[in-house]
Amino acid sequence: MKKTVKTAQLAAVLVAVGLTATACGSAPVKTAGSGSSSGSTAASGSSFKACMVTDTGGLDDHSFNAESWAGMQAAATANPNIQVSNATSATANDYASNIAGFVSSGCKLIVTVGYAMDDATIASQKKNPSQDFAIVDNASSTGVEGLQFNTAQGAFLGGYFAAGMTKTGKVATFGGADFPTVTVYMDGFWEGVQYYNKMHHKNVQVLGWNETTQKGTFDPTQSFTDTAGGKQIAETFEGDGADIIFPVAGGTGIGALAAAQASGGKMNAIWVDDDGFFSNSSYGSVIMTSVTKGIASAVTTAVEGAAKGTFTNTSYIGTLANDGTGLAPYHDFASQVPAALTNELATVKQGIINGTIVITSKNQPHA
Repeated sequence: MKKTVKTAQLAAVLVAVGLTATACGSAPVKTAGSGSSSGSTAASGSSFKACMVTDTGGLDDHSFNAESWAGMQAAATANPNIQVSNATSATANDYASNIAGFVSSGCKLIVTVGYAMDDATIASQKKNPSQDFAIVDNASSTGVEGLQFNTAQGAFLGGYFAAGMTKTGKVATFGGADFPTVTVYMDGFWEGVQYYNKMHHKNVQVLGWNETTQKGTFDPTQSFTDTAGGKQIAETFEGDGADIIFPVAGGTGIGALAAAQASGGKMNAIWVDDDGFFSNSSYGSVIMTSVTKGIASAVTTAVEGAAKGTFTNTSYIGTLANDGTGLAPYHDFASQVPAALTNELATVKQGIINGTIVITSKNQPHA
């Protein structure tokens, strides 16, 4: 499995994402291979058409949709015969029609993004058994390659880090929706804090989630676009004493970054999915690190493989061992993180990889 797209390349691609977002119902965005116009590869007769349907968070969600599109674009850049397009979903009602539109237009591989798109993807594949699909954050099925990520592993490191950095003894997390692909992050974060407490004889509290009861805080709109709601949730946690927040909420989580920035140093954040220091650069000063998810690289590999005729429905699961999840650099906080904590995190990471530290989250993906 390829490592994640290099930071500088990914940052540039994510900027391009913001410039090419489409509205539901409009013509899909097309990006040809490097060095050619969108018409030139099609005219050559040898192009491979790969198409992507977003979840409702939007193409420029600074999270899993944006990462997926970055992976599509990276595939087109690497192979001039690959032509990529996208269609955005304003609501869940758009999933089926967007997928159907791409089936009709002759897309060789259709990539659907997000846990919520599983039913629509499987239904389309059953109607069109010769159509190949890849889906982000879901398991494989007949004709569908699942791109999954054990982000409990990366989030475990994030929780350990937060517990080691908090000054108030309280950290917080919340979800954009009560999905297993969201709560797996929250589980890992919670377990990482508990492990830190065990190793250091501390009692750092996690607000917003309890893995044991599977109960916690979620944005009521379940939309991943409720910036105002995310800000309000973060402000409530700040009032309750949390000084580090970990939003697992896509665009809703940007509201938490805004709350942290407005707190005047009382609260900072850990971002999710990509390196938030780059994807949310205006909030870089409050992003201590990010729990990354190698979506871009996984999508790129799936598209390139399908273009070479090696499509598979064997699930890919990103882990700490294959760089499918992990912690981003500390960036502006680098000088504030004790060397001892960084060394401990390296030891914890290796312990998770070699199995001496066992994560118990029932939300972890399985092949």
